[in-house]
Amino acid sequence: MELAHFQKPTFLIPASKLSKKADVFEKLLVELRTRALPDSIIEFVNQEVLLISAASSDEKTFAKQLQKSQSLILKHLEKELKVVTKNYYRTTFMSLGMAAFGIPIGVAFGLSLGNLGLLGIGLPIGLGIGIAIGTAKDNKAKAGGNQLEVDIIY
Repeated sequence: MELAHFQKPTFLIPASKLSKKADVFEKLLVELRTRALPDSIIEFVNQEVLLISAASSDEKTFAKQLQKSQSLILKHLEKELKVVTKNYYRTTFMSLGMAAFGIPIGVAFGLSLGNLGLLGIGLPIGLGIGIAIGTAKDNKAKAGGNQLEVDIIY
């Protein structure tokens, strides 16, 4: 089974934000073609490509469907094959580090010094911890061949 080909709609203005997102989606499909994927994954991706092609009547519906389908494909790949995009873990763990490490560290600083205005000190510390953990996981995924050479634009 082979992945369906994606045709950019003719109404897209070159170098526009939506055109760049469509280019990134094309790169994602090219990257997926280089991998040996199970038929169930190929069938799922082909259905999403058909949905995008069907929604290419106007710019607004195309943009919504492109974003939705791209997110669904990436979630499906991560869930089924543990394959992620570049910097996936870094962006995920950055916010997680701020919430899980940064806020408690900030509260500890604030309470120990008697000034809860120092709560914000913990956020950059948590941010750094999250980026460090996420980068380590990204490097591990790349070494294991589980990273796509595509950086997603949101």
